[in-house]
Parts: sequence; structure tokens; C-alpha cells
Amino acid sequence: MNLALAVALIVWPAAAGTELLRLEASGDAMGTAYSLVLYGEDRAVLENAAEESFEETRRLDRLLSNYRPKSEWSTVNREAAGQPVPVSQELFDLLAACEEYSRLSGGAFDISVGPLIKVWGFYKGSGRLPHRAEVRTALSSVGYEGMVLDRKERTVRFAKSGMEIDPGGIGKGYAVDRVVEILRRHGVPAALVSAGGSSIYAMGAPPGQDGWKINILHPLDESKTVAPLVLRDESMSTSGSYQKFFRAEGRIFSHIMDPRTGYPAEGMLSVSVVAPRTIDSEAWTKPVFIRGRQWAAENLPKGFRAIVCPDPGSGRGRKRGIGMDVTCEWLR
Repeated sequence: MNLALAVALIVWPAAAGTELLRLEASGDAMGTAYSLVLYGEDRAVLENAAEESFEETRRLDRLLSNYRPKSEWSTVNREAAGQPVPVSQELFDLLAACEEYSRLSGGAFDISVGPLIKVWGFYKGSGRLPHRAEVRTALSSVGYEGMVLDRKERTVRFAKSGMEIDPGGIGKGYAVDRVVEILRRHGVPAALVSAGGSSIYAMGAPPGQDGWKINILHPLDESKTVAPLVLRDESMSTSGSYQKFFRAEGRIFSHIMDPRTGYPAEGMLSVSVVAPRTIDSEAWTKPVFIRGRQWAAENLPKGFRAIVCPDPGSGRGRKRGIGMDVTCEWLR
């Protein structure tokens, strides 16, 4: 993995003449771009923290990738329908967390959407319109209840043939949180960690600021801001139908699957969730996107916030971004 580093000296007189360094670093892993902005007094500490952070994203790629045949995740997908598969404690705990997200969201978050992602052409592709029979077949293999976790034996078994788990709804958030743990262990006082710009964690605050200033961009016009936000020791994740979609038969189909119906979710352009951990904010964007504003207002966990941007042209053929009046709303 290529690692890009940029270091600048920031002199901040408010802290008794303390000289702070700002380090920016970026690299690719898990199919996305990770970026860091770090502040601290010691260049070596910052560089070591950045290098260890990116090594962790590479390790997680080897663990969680469904594109790597030798990853533990791929092994589960390949073997769990035939027999219980022993897994590491780390993967078991992550799958148990996914099971809990599914339960709390009434199945709107579902780690087993792999067959739907494939039949709709979003696995290594840009999307396709499948026949209804293909969707029904794929949907018969979906359902988080079919992922059987044996806590005593620490194994995973699939109760449905053709079942596949997909890390797309959870992997980036988990990786960001792991990076934050590393930065804290190194004593980094302030950092902004981003995975693809869609899952971020704001740690501490830059010099002289109350927190990290984040702009939630308009889902159809990135030159406009939906809402300014200041984050400090919390995360934000965004999911949007504008990120990956295709047009067919006068309609727009996005990559965000409703695992209850087998079809892409409709009704929203984007959802951003603010939460204490990035794994939580990333996971919760899916049920909020799928189930909508009213459900989110009643079911978001305590301490979470969300901004929802409904799609005014949902289900109708139109040119996105042209003549559309999008009204976004904060929940909690």
C-alpha cells in the first residue's frame, strides 16, 4: 500500500508557546481511501501512529474482505452453509454486533445481503436490473436469523443454502474505530479519521477550536452544504442513493438494498448519523435510510442524531440534480 504523508508545523501561542505539528496521511485499503489528519508535538510519534494505523487497515482487509479468497470472511462464506466454521474472537464479536443491529432495526440492517448485492450487479459492478425470479431466488438466501452463532464453540453456521454475508455495511466503521484506538494509545491529542469520506471519527479538537468542523454536503450538489457540524469525540457516517446507482425502465436503483423486499430502498437521497462510535453510525445509516424518518425518530438509540434528506422524485424517472428541491431535516 502506498502511504502519502505531509507534515506542517503549526505554531499555536495560546498554549504557552507550544509548537504543534499537523500531519496528513492517506492510503488505500478495504476498497476505499483512508485519510488521517493528526495534531501533536512529536513528529516521530505522529508518523509512527499513522503507519500503525494504516497497517491495521491492511490487517482488517486481510480479515474482512469478501474479495480475498483467503480472508476469514471469505472462508465463512465459502464453508458455513456446509458446516460450523470456527472463527477468531474478533470476527465472532463483529458478527454478533451485526446480529444485534439486525434485531434492533427489525431486519432493515442485515449482514446477509450478499446474494442481493450480487444479483443486482453491485458486487464488482455498477448495477443491473435482474428478473423478478432472480430476486426471489436471492432473497430466499437472505435473513440474519439464518446466521447461527455458537458462542460456546465460537463458530458460525449458515442455516440457508446460498447465504453470504457482506461487510459493506459495517467494515469501514469498524476499521475507523480500530484506528482511533491506535491513535489514542500513541497519545495523539487530536485527529480526524476518514474512510472514503463517508465514515469519519473526530477525536479531540484542532488547535483553538471547539471541535472538527464538518460540512454535510447536498446529496445532489456538492457545491452546497446541507448542514454545518462540529464534532468532538464522536463519529458521523453517511449513506446515499446518489453514491452508486443505475437507471433502468425510467427509474433509479441504488446499491442500498432493503433485505426485507429484495429490492433497492427508495424514498431517501441520503442519511447521515452521528454516534459515539463509527461502527454504530455506519450500521445505523442503513435502517434509517430504508425505514424512513418516522421510524428513525422513534427508534434511534439515545445519544444518536441523524439528518435525513428525502428523495422528492422517488420512484419517478428524472434527471438527478436538475430542478429538484431537497429538504433535509435533523432528528434529535
